[in-house]
Formats: sequence, structure tokens, C-alpha cells
Amino acid sequence: MGLPKGTPLADLPKENTLAPVENIYLQAQHLTKVFGSFRAVDGIDFTIGKGRCAALLGPNGAGKTTTLNMLCGLLSPTSGTIGLASQSDRDIRQHIGYMPQLPVFFNWMTGREFLYFAGRLFNLEKKELVSRTDELLKLMGIYEARNRRIGGYSGGMKQRLGFAQAMIHRPELLVLDEPVSALDPTGRREILELLRAMKKETTILFSTHVLHDAEDLCDDVLIMKAGKIVLSGPLDELRRAHRKPLIVVEAEVSLQEWAEGTRTLPFVTRVDSSGQTAAITVNDMTAAREYLLADLASKRLPITRFEAAYTTLENLFLEAIEA
Repeated sequence: MGLPKGTPLADLPKENTLAPVENIYLQAQHLTKVFGSFRAVDGIDFTIGKGRCAALLGPNGAGKTTTLNMLCGLLSPTSGTIGLASQSDRDIRQHIGYMPQLPVFFNWMTGREFLYFAGRLFNLEKKELVSRTDELLKLMGIYEARNRRIGGYSGGMKQRLGFAQAMIHRPELLVLDEPVSALDPTGRREILELLRAMKKETTILFSTHVLHDAEDLCDDVLIMKAGKIVLSGPLDELRRAHRKPLIVVEAEVSLQEWAEGTRTLPFVTRVDSSGQTAAITVNDMTAAREYLLADLASKRLPITRFEAAYTTLENLFLEAIEA
């Protein structure tokens, strides 16, 4: 299988969507993957800045995992280039740590044996590898299970071991596909805090369906739909550019019929409702707040929450993939 060719950044166009040219660490240009007649990834361009954390978002089938697999050298692009700053060698995999959504292990190995094995594949010296293995097992909270066979690990423990494997060689770029999908709330919080600390010295790209995690952790977002990037940029800038007034209502009964009835109001631009919650995007907060409060009171709906806020990453995501 061929590997993505590392293209010197000086030879690439200066346009980019996420990072100033002087801060670029990863750049993909016209990246495309075709399976038969299906274009899984359709000529995407993006950059990620050094020391930044970027979230790759999109519905199932958008092309996220295919994109990550091409970046890591697990799939050869049909066309396009991938380049890492200061790395001109063809095989860029040695600079990348990768954890798939469902890590696969040799179940007959112990956790310590597996990490040692992974480190030897990166030609780490034995003395360094022993200390690095124990360091990561402790960091991931599975040191006490280091001598147990992986086949007896829980799903969360395997997820933590997969994370440790991705970090064993101290990669410059960490690529994670749904990194906290199998973790309980405590484990998820611990891993997110670890990623937050790692941002200071490691460039991170991760895919996720949990938009709250992306909003809480990432500096940049890339939103994919049907193989294309439909929106990308620094999260703060996207918030400012796309922020809209929003009224969130919760009740003890279903609000769907009431919410649907607000669609025709002149100040309403979007309605999202699900069961006992409704989120109504408006263009005039004062008029909307006064009318909706009065309408809810006149209908005697048992409201438990009425909040005037602004649209979130989730609202922006929904607009981008529905456009």
C-alpha cells in the first residue's frame, strides 16, 4: 500500500482555513478518496496549526474516518497531498500517534506487553521503553491491571490502553477517532483533561459525535458532509461570525406542537424541538422574549426553564449539515 507523500509546505498554496501559514503543522490539499464510483472524501483542503486542537465533526458517512486513515497512512489517497511541517520524508507515520474508534489488541498479551510491543515498533530503546510504558499505564489509570491479559479488560480499559499506545513514542501529531466513546463519565473527563494539558506540546486532531466535548476542548473545528468540508475555522471566530439569539424552553409536557406553531412568527428563523425541550433561533430577542413568554402563559404550559441565550456549536453544526 502506498503512503501519502509528505509535501514541503513551501510548495503548497498559501490559502488555508484554520491557521496562519507560519503556524501550520499539518496541511492537506485536494485530498480525495474514491471507492469504485463512491467519493468518500471529495477534494478537501485544510490546515491545522502547531499546538492546536482541532475537532473533525460530521454525521455518520461524512468521510471523517476515511480522512483520518489517509492522514495516518492507513489508506492511500486517490489524489491530493498531505504534508507535515519540517518533515520531508515520505513516510510521515513515525511522527503520528493514532487511536481508532475501536482499538484492536492481541488479547493474550498483558497491557504492559502490548505497550512494550508498540514501542519496539517505533524503535524505542529498551531502557526508555520500560519507563515510558509504566508512565503511560499510570497516566491512563490502568497500572494495577498491567499484568492482566487484555482479553479480560473492560471496554473502557481497552480504550485507555489504545490511548496509551497512540502516545507511546511521544508523537508530534495525535490523531484520535472517537477517543472517549467507550469511557464512563469519570474516565471521559480524565481523558479530556489530559488532552487539554497535551495541547501545549502536541498537535491534536480528533473526531467526535459529542459536540459538547469539541466545544469544551478544541481550538478549531472542521465540519464534514458527504465527503466535503462545509465549514471550518477557529471556534471563537465561527461563534462570533455565526452567533444568533436563541430562546431555550423546557417544560413538564411535550413542547413540539407549541414549538411548531412558532415557525411562522416574523422574528423566528429556526425551530428545533424534541419532546419537552424547544430551541428557537430569533432575529429580535426583545420581541421574541415578550411574545413567547406571554404565549406560554396564555396556554398555561408548565414551563420549567425559559432562557435567552445564543446559538452553540450544536446549532452551528446542524445548520451546516442541513444546508
